[in-house]
Amino acid sequence: KEKVDIIFHAAAYKHVPLVEINPLNSIENNVFSTLEICKAAKNNNVKKVIMVSSDKAVRPTNIMGATKRLSEIIVQAFESESNKKSTFENKSKICFSMVRFGNVLSSSGSAVPLFIKQISSGGPVTLTHEKIRRYFMTIKEAAQLVIQSASMAKGGEVFLLDMGKAVNIKDLVIKLINLSGLKLKDKENPDGDIEIKITGLRPGEKLYEELLINAKAQKTDHPLIYRANENFVEMQDLLPKLKELRNSIKDRDKKNSFKVLSELVNEWGQSSSI
Repeated sequence: KEKVDIIFHAAAYKHVPLVEINPLNSIENNVFSTLEICKAAKNNNVKKVIMVSSDKAVRPTNIMGATKRLSEIIVQAFESESNKKSTFENKSKICFSMVRFGNVLSSSGSAVPLFIKQISSGGPVTLTHEKIRRYFMTIKEAAQLVIQSASMAKGGEVFLLDMGKAVNIKDLVIKLINLSGLKLKDKENPDGDIEIKITGLRPGEKLYEELLINAKAQKTDHPLIYRANENFVEMQDLLPKLKELRNSIKDRDKKNSFKVLSELVNEWGQSSSI
């Protein structure tokens, strides 16, 4: 009806602990929304589909990351099929590509607003691990780079956004405390204002994130955007597995759902999730 040219697919359940607690609903939402969007794009001759992925899709240790990686695999399979049909059936090609990046400051579920709230309430600030590191960018930066990646997309690529150096989260918290005009309270400074409380890594949480699985990133015309091609599963092998996964979720069969997900995303470290 609206004659859509480009789809930016950013919808997902992305809060790692909530996804770990609600795995079947999260797999269903994150994976099959991607499948239906790709089907709709194919049926309506949309020119481009850009899926917004996550650094958590790289060697995922949690279900959210595994669903994002499977979503990438779905997009790649549709790209391969579209490429074949445009070559052998002389049909117009639909471009399916992905953009992968890390944490966006002040987005839904972002830790930084929580840290600020904890500081303004007098602390303590809760941190899962002293050495945890994350990449950050602003909402404006992320949106602009996703749109610019779309303009460069030819099909099947994973675009990686240069997010600078990973930030040590404890150092970030200390800076936020100092910027609030307060001082860190610890063994060296027992009279300080705000204490940092280490709570331990949450299920599926990594100390640090990555952007590449096994490919080498190539430069593009944009200095902050890199291009890579990752391994994927062809459509004829993918669809039967997705059907099995959908049926397992419908039957609320967690064990088989995890089994199928791990077969499709074989780098998923699922031991912590089962």
